[in-house]
Amino acid sequence: MVTDKGVSLSSLLGGVAQAIAQAYAAGVWVKVEVTKVDSRRGHVYLELAERTDQGVAIAQARAMIWSSTANKIIPNFERVTGSVLTAGIKLLVRAKPTFHAQYGFSLAIDEIDPEFTLGELEARKREIRARLQREGLFDLNRRLPPPWDFNEILVVVPQGAAGLGDFDAEARRLQAFGVCAFEYVHSRFQGEGAAFEIRTALLKALASWSGKRGNVPDGIVIIRGGGAVNDLAWLNDYDLARCVCEAPAPVFTGVGHERDSTILDEVANRSFDTPSKVIHGIEQMIQQRVAEAKASFEMVSQLAERTLHHARSAISQRDAEVKSGVHRVLGVARDTVFSLTAEVRLSAMESVRHAAETSREALHEVKQETRSQLAQAKEKLPALLTQVRIEAHRILQDAQGMSRTNFEAAQERAAHQVRNADAQVKRTLSDVAREAQQKLGDARARSEALIREIAGQGPQKTLDRGFAIVKGADGKTVTSASDVGEDSPIELQFRDGSVLAKTTKRKLS
Repeated sequence: MVTDKGVSLSSLLGGVAQAIAQAYAAGVWVKVEVTKVDSRRGHVYLELAERTDQGVAIAQARAMIWSSTANKIIPNFERVTGSVLTAGIKLLVRAKPTFHAQYGFSLAIDEIDPEFTLGELEARKREIRARLQREGLFDLNRRLPPPWDFNEILVVVPQGAAGLGDFDAEARRLQAFGVCAFEYVHSRFQGEGAAFEIRTALLKALASWSGKRGNVPDGIVIIRGGGAVNDLAWLNDYDLARCVCEAPAPVFTGVGHERDSTILDEVANRSFDTPSKVIHGIEQMIQQRVAEAKASFEMVSQLAERTLHHARSAISQRDAEVKSGVHRVLGVARDTVFSLTAEVRLSAMESVRHAAETSREALHEVKQETRSQLAQAKEKLPALLTQVRIEAHRILQDAQGMSRTNFEAAQERAAHQVRNADAQVKRTLSDVAREAQQKLGDARARSEALIREIAGQGPQKTLDRGFAIVKGADGKTVTSASDVGEDSPIELQFRDGSVLAKTTKRKLS
């Protein structure tokens, strides 16, 4: 007989359900993070978790919001927070633990506190803001001077994002007219890891920009299209905010709506509510610079026109003064020229007469001096010729003596060199003969050794080492197995005698 021992599983689980129902007769406010949301027939099914600061899940549970409750609490939550109930959002919910024998443990949610979610988002922004302020980075990008004009802009946007049509249309129009160029890079803007992807895409684009252009863009634009407010929470990231603070160019953001902002809006050089307002702000700056340039051009033109008018008046006045002065100076100069011409003529005639008299006297003196020097030269010429002959004879004798001396020295050097060459040849022949005799002796010794080695390899030596010589019936040495047939007589010669044998089977390798 089987002993009726134990209780059924349904009884046990029913007891657990009853115990939980008694322990939690009323709902309990619980802080949770939503990891999954699913709606079916008006009911909302959730998967909840609690995570550490490192993102490790330490508790998980299933929950549901029945349709009658969901129709009341979810619209109110979304209206107050501007957020959509989706994965990644943190909530403070009032939940009643329930246990079912078939479906297990779950939480039935009947209320959501929207103020908690708003506080969580704001608390995260306060934490990032305080850290950036402690590190002296918070207003780093805001202190950058705005660009004087826009020529090239880097734009970070989600891939295929809706709501960017106005920005893209205006950007294309500015680019088509050569006013400003826009370069786009794409990244996810929501979901786990979105902030890291934005930062990576921005840093990679800036490095590429610097490598290709050697500078930085005039501005960096970070924009996203429409979406729920809780989607903005992914942008409240310290590393991404620091990247914006340290950006080398002014950053302009357009990632939220009028009443929503992220930490990026706070640290950016300038923030806008929407992407369309970002491009509008850029256009306003360009229009302002165009207006300033136009005003400056008009001012310069007016100033140049006034200056030209004053210059023309001054030139006309100076021209009249110059003409009047020229006429006056010409009259005085004409009178002076007439007076000076008369004086020059008189002075020239006097100079000519004086020069003629002086020339005649000088010519007479030159003739007399020439006659005197010619006579003296004729007297000195014979003595000079004799002196030249004597000096030439002496130089000729010295040259002859020097030639004989040099010839004898050359003969002596040539004889010495011949003697040295003869001695060198004799020494070389002696060295060659000695080396030839040495090599001949070495060759004779090696030949004798080789002959001795060959002689030591005779048949008897081979037999002494334990080998045998095979001979056929004709007495000739057999060196190959193919030379011996089956049943053939052979003779095996050993060191100490011979043995007659007969083959039985031939095996060839």
